[in-house]
Amino acid sequence: MNQEQLEMMQQMQEQQSAGPSIVVTIFYLAFIGAMVAGMWKTFAKAGEPGWAAIVPIYNIYVMTKIVGRPAWWIVLALIPCVNFIALIILGIDMAKSFGKDTGFGIGLGLLGPVFYAILGFGDARYQGPAAAGGGASAA
Repeated sequence: MNQEQLEMMQQMQEQQSAGPSIVVTIFYLAFIGAMVAGMWKTFAKAGEPGWAAIVPIYNIYVMTKIVGRPAWWIVLALIPCVNFIALIILGIDMAKSFGKDTGFGIGLGLLGPVFYAILGFGDARYQGPAAAGGGASAA
């Protein structure tokens, strides 16, 4: 290897060890901001405190309360691999609680920032807990 190649490799290693770029950080903060804003408005529409969206674990409890699931669903939402399914089910129940369909609920589970913003800032109205029957989603 010549000197130029060694300098190029050293420069690449320095860039990699520097951490995420400012662009990645901005996108990350925008993603988190959109999620918090959408959930805040959604919680407020359901009659719950909006600030609950920014408190870890408590926000899952508030979600279970809004959709009518028992509080022990928080445990499901914290177990790796199980949490993916539990949060999609909570998303579906949340969508149904606001008069939306199952597809919208899957969107809440997979693309939360976009769909919570649509739910929170849109014209959807809270219609009551969709899963109030003790676990099964209401039709």
